[in-house]
Amino acid sequence: MGKYIALLRGINVGGKNKVSMAILKEAFEQDGFKDISTYINSGNVIFSANDENESELKRRCESIIKNAFDLDIIVSIISDKDLSAALANAPDWWDADAESKHNAVFVIPPVTVHEIIEQAGLTKPQCEQVGFHGQVIFWSAPIKTFSRTRLSKFVSTNLYSNITVRNANTTKKLLQLIGTTT
Repeated sequence: MGKYIALLRGINVGGKNKVSMAILKEAFEQDGFKDISTYINSGNVIFSANDENESELKRRCESIIKNAFDLDIIVSIISDKDLSAALANAPDWWDADAESKHNAVFVIPPVTVHEIIEQAGLTKPQCEQVGFHGQVIFWSAPIKTFSRTRLSKFVSTNLYSNITVRNANTTKKLLQLIGTTT
């Protein structure tokens, strides 16, 4: 049995796409997933499942959400091993400066990290740092110059719906909760 995290995209933001974590957990249980827990209200579901491929798990999770909440929510699935490997290979500068924002951008297949980085355009080294491992893009930017970064402007591109973002604290906590350490 494998351990996974389902990262729900765009829920409980600005009063839209409201999803109760208690009801979501119950829906996952009813669908046969095991060891289910949720973390904060932004849609992070930790669970165990028989070794299925991640695209099938994604389809199942999206179906659960559709049935429980009548919402079409995009889900990114990452295994405990993949998240652990990504964080073990995070750049040294990621989550190192208290005066910067540090995010993990989870790319939702079939789109690739390279497509997202290409669509965002060249980074501005004076404003941001970008690195990646697996399906995770590590991005840091000083709070003072955040609005000038390339990745902050990514929200206006056609690939924006193919990512979901978690800050460094949430990303590291998810790894801790899933029971794998770097």
